[in-house]
Amino acid sequence: MPTSKTGQGSPNARERLDRLRLIRTENVGPITFRDLMRRFGSAGAAIDALPELSRRGGRRRPLRPCTVADAQAEQSAVEAIGGIMIVVGEPAYPPQLAAIEDAPPVLTTLGHPSLLRERAVAIVGARNASANGQRLAERMASDLSDEGFIVVSGLALGIDAAAHRGSLAKGTVAVIAGGIDQVYPPANGALRRDIAETGVIVTESRYGTVPQARHFPARNRIISGLSLGTVVIEATRHSGSLITARQALDQGREVFAIPGSPLYPRAAGPNGLLREGAAHLVESASDVADILNGMGGLHIRESSDERTPEPPTLETIPKELDEARPRILELLSTVPTPVDEIVRRCQFSSSR
Repeated sequence: MPTSKTGQGSPNARERLDRLRLIRTENVGPITFRDLMRRFGSAGAAIDALPELSRRGGRRRPLRPCTVADAQAEQSAVEAIGGIMIVVGEPAYPPQLAAIEDAPPVLTTLGHPSLLRERAVAIVGARNASANGQRLAERMASDLSDEGFIVVSGLALGIDAAAHRGSLAKGTVAVIAGGIDQVYPPANGALRRDIAETGVIVTESRYGTVPQARHFPARNRIISGLSLGTVVIEATRHSGSLITARQALDQGREVFAIPGSPLYPRAAGPNGLLREGAAHLVESASDVADILNGMGGLHIRESSDERTPEPPTLETIPKELDEARPRILELLSTVPTPVDEIVRRCQFSSSR
């Protein structure tokens, strides 16, 4: 069985099922999942420990893990519609997504999941986008495809749908908030079918989950997490697209914004990012490609097993620091640089 640098290998069939059971257990989210895996070494051991842990935590009723039957039923339902579930630790799990703090332990996909491991750029923006904004998003998506990038977006109306249409021919990734079986919004039903044919639809939600407003911020972190950078086209000051942009920054990814007139409400979001120095000003796909290609590649972990690492030993710490120092020194100059900016650009963890 292949192993990662942490010494943990790809999950076998039972461990794979147990990881699905663990993340489908009440009160277990991605961060808790990671912490439990780090503490107990396997999902099976974590599941066995949950009732006692919940009792110590003061719960009146012990925490009941997701049953084997329920997990198997979800797997069968996904397979019945032609879907594939990818569990963290498997080679098919996208390494760029595995590098984020709260990586989804299980992804459910429909279409061509191999696209999730390609170099990708996200395009996000307003649902009520202008005709010009949609035309720009579609053209930029098409041009980014020609530059060799897979385009990621959220299958919403407006900018998202235009981005998917523009990149449909060469593969696009649609990240949705509900279950893989849910068609939302209904107006994008035909586009969704087309994406399943040539691209891939992906979600972390349980099969059958009806999308609700609270699901979308979590969905947005997957959009940015799958991507080397996120392009914002038309977004109001309080747009959900700005949540995606902030999450991209927190994940150490690049953010790009297309400016607009100060008199135009949908330009307030991109203009604000530019004014804060949080985004690169771009006007075309070649601007985005030049910046990403000039970075020399992001320092993304190669194995998704890294989401459940063993604590570093005294032997590994000096080696990690030796690797980090030259990259960090390259980013320093006589002008003071905020630590957050260094972290974002060097792609190392804050602790390193």
